[in-house]
Amino acid sequence: MTVKAGVVAVQGDVSEHADAIRRAAANHGREAEVVEIREAGAVPSCDLLLLPGGESTAISRLLSREGIDEEIRAFAESGKPVLATCAGLIVASRDAKDDRVETLDVLDVSVDRNAFGRQKDSFEAPLDVTGLDEPFPAVFIRAPAIDAVGDDVAVLAEWDDRPVAVRDGNVVGTSFHPELTADSRIHDLAFFAEPGASA
Repeated sequence: MTVKAGVVAVQGDVSEHADAIRRAAANHGREAEVVEIREAGAVPSCDLLLLPGGESTAISRLLSREGIDEEIRAFAESGKPVLATCAGLIVASRDAKDDRVETLDVLDVSVDRNAFGRQKDSFEAPLDVTGLDEPFPAVFIRAPAIDAVGDDVAVLAEWDDRPVAVRDGNVVGTSFHPELTADSRIHDLAFFAEPGASA
């Protein structure tokens, strides 16, 4: 069975996420057709959606200008799976604490941008993630931290006593870049794993 995966491609690591989605799908005996989304009209036909990193103010501005933002809100509301990483997490959040970012409000969290430092402060850490049997090699680059979560949001992982991976129903958000490793378990967890199963 082929799934149609949309990767919002206005910024960020599009090809790396596409590869991770294909690997995760293959682990379940499925194929993934990856569509790069740069304009309105493509989101509704997708089975799953990925909002990658980049620069959150630019991403939110481009999503609004192209009319993709409302499609993403409707997609998340429909219950289909969404994964938002790094700047994607900021844009997906309820509150980015920055008036320049027009958030999508599909993830009930508030976020501190660049909470783990600037580019020079990038690091990799073995992260214990709920639903994964072994630590995940998380890559943090100008990473945000989640400083408040809604009542229905599950914290999947913490680093330095701060949430860095969460699930709000069908929406998963990470502060780190899961696409920058050969490990596709975060994409698997967000898109293909059965609830309660380990990846």
